[in-house]
Amino acid sequence: MSLANATYATGKRKEAVARVWIAPGNGRITVNEKNIDDYFGRPVLRMIIRQPFGITDSQDKFDVVATVHGGGNSGQASAIKHGISKALVIFGAENRPNLKKAGFLTRDPRAVERKKYGRHKARKSTQFSKR
Repeated sequence: MSLANATYATGKRKEAVARVWIAPGNGRITVNEKNIDDYFGRPVLRMIIRQPFGITDSQDKFDVVATVHGGGNSGQASAIKHGISKALVIFGAENRPNLKKAGFLTRDPRAVERKKYGRHKARKSTQFSKR
């Protein structure tokens, strides 16, 4: 895919940051220079990435090149979805209402709660002993 006529957007989720380029093509999705099937083993993650195309009725109309770092598999897939959604809006403003209604343009603000002192994790405490 030629990045000369591509549309760029950044997607984020948890600690994952995805840089996404989309251009008219035949539906190839490349993540970190690997095919999407090789990079994401779980079919659910591949489905998450393809959701914006299903909502905008543009399956197999765009090639995607994404570089993603940080976070885990799920966060990376959601970051790529967020980036694709933002790039589709830049590519064509008519896509915005459908993507906005589905909530794909809003960055998911949920993140891991910090660990507190005196606790094992964020909320897990030591076992209570009555005697």
